[in-house]
Amino acid sequence: MHRLTGGIRPYLALSLLCLVLYLPGLAALPPMDRDESRFIQATRQMLESGDYIRIQFQDDMRAKKPAGTYWLQAVAVKALSHPASTSVWPYRLPSALAAWAAVLMTFAFGRGLIGERPALLAGVLLASSLMLTLEAHQGKSDALLLACAVAAQGTLARFYVWAKAREAQGAGGGGCGGGAGPMTANRMMAPGTAEALAFWLAQGAGILVKGPVVPVISLLTLATLWIADRNIRWFQTMKPVLGTAVAAAIAAPWFVAVSSATGGAFVGEAVKGDLLPKLLGAQESHGGFPGLYLLLASATFWPASLLLWPAAARAWAQRKRLAFRVLLAWAVPTWVMFELIPTKLPHYVLPAFPALALMIAALACEGIEAFRHRAAKAWYAVWTLIGLGLAAAMVVLPIRFGAGFDPATVPAAIGIALATLLPAILAWRGQIVTAALALALTAAATFPVAFQGVAPSLDKLFLSRGAARIVATIGSDGPVAAAGYSEPSLVFLLGTGTRFTNGAGAAEHLAANRRALVVVSDRELPAFFAAAAKLNLEVEDFGHADGLNYSRGKPTSLVVLGVRAP
Repeated sequence: MHRLTGGIRPYLALSLLCLVLYLPGLAALPPMDRDESRFIQATRQMLESGDYIRIQFQDDMRAKKPAGTYWLQAVAVKALSHPASTSVWPYRLPSALAAWAAVLMTFAFGRGLIGERPALLAGVLLASSLMLTLEAHQGKSDALLLACAVAAQGTLARFYVWAKAREAQGAGGGGCGGGAGPMTANRMMAPGTAEALAFWLAQGAGILVKGPVVPVISLLTLATLWIADRNIRWFQTMKPVLGTAVAAAIAAPWFVAVSSATGGAFVGEAVKGDLLPKLLGAQESHGGFPGLYLLLASATFWPASLLLWPAAARAWAQRKRLAFRVLLAWAVPTWVMFELIPTKLPHYVLPAFPALALMIAALACEGIEAFRHRAAKAWYAVWTLIGLGLAAAMVVLPIRFGAGFDPATVPAAIGIALATLLPAILAWRGQIVTAALALALTAAATFPVAFQGVAPSLDKLFLSRGAARIVATIGSDGPVAAAGYSEPSLVFLLGTGTRFTNGAGAAEHLAANRRALVVVSDRELPAFFAAAAKLNLEVEDFGHADGLNYSRGKPTSLVVLGVRAP
């Protein structure tokens, strides 16, 4: 590992790992409902209309997120594809690149906080986490948010550690403990105006990507450090007055433009229709109890969760060390904030993952006794069950939601099982650093198989794709109407003109557009046929897409229908 920590080699090693984990499945996975499909369809409509200020999903204003993510997706599509194409990978490319950038920045900032060896290990842990890999494969804002958060929080941590180490030396303390070894102000290059500017640029970019999330995380970190230290004078070196103006200069022009274009409706709807419902209740049924993210962490941080709980048991005891102090101030308030918000989605706590990865890696390299404790060994056994469950899923999912048993999934599942057992055995034996490195092998054996091989073949989970294939085979002369099925992925796959209606409305659509097609769900078929009979339509069944509407958790059958040709 020592040979990888110098010069450009760690960046190349981490980049290769990200390529192995994030590239497979980027093009093969169909559009995911619902958030991703709304993002990519709104971006397509920006390109179709040439209006890069207002965000629309069909005829409705999409006042959920600012324009930053849509702009980056639009650049990727314009450079590599075309708005008429249903290829989804260009829309996902900004997310994959942002995930890669977050991993590299975690290493870059971590090497100054905890040392090069543990920082490289932290990059491996973050890159390999299930949640970041999922976000790298989806065309939405969360991987971009993470990149902005790492840029801001990493810079903040650097200013804090340098100022406090210098302060300790000035008081005759001789430095202060970093993460994996002693750190003094003399060994650090003083952060300057350029780095302060980077912090504020990240704040402005973060606001354009996902509103106030990054500033709130930084404010929580600052407040926690102020409470812990009773002193926040060091923050003056980050030029907060000038920096606030810089951040505002990045974000404000679009907010002013969209407010002008919508008569103030966008900002009002964003607050009343999105932000407040999340803070006051479980928006769109995405509710959960405080502590849910802790329960999910074993899976969302997998496979790095192998070392999560043993490290968490010791992290608080390290709080007097500067690196741990600022990393705890980053991770803990962020995590608590999302635990307290009633609306819960698994990716909300992703901005805390880099801080967790850095603390775990530092403690792993120090070989603390907690990793060899009896409770830790019991956890390694439980953790192994998660990996074995994923291995079994590679065989079971195609049987349940695909074309049936696929013999090729058996060796893949065996490989995942072996790659899961290896780090668990190494950790059991006390070879913690080697076990942590082996987690990259676990991720590399699991995620490409899942995202490139298994998931795209699960036709019964991707009803929109099935219906769109039938429509493409038959051909629809005019927009398609959908009754009883309103998933946004169908709009992306069939076109912006796709109309959502009920069974009777679908029949009327065919009466007015006799060479068009309609997609009707099983629950709307009786109303459709009753209305078609009244309109004297002879209807032909062109095919079915049967499966599970996973957004609603309900079995659904879609039928593609049209007027019978004379």
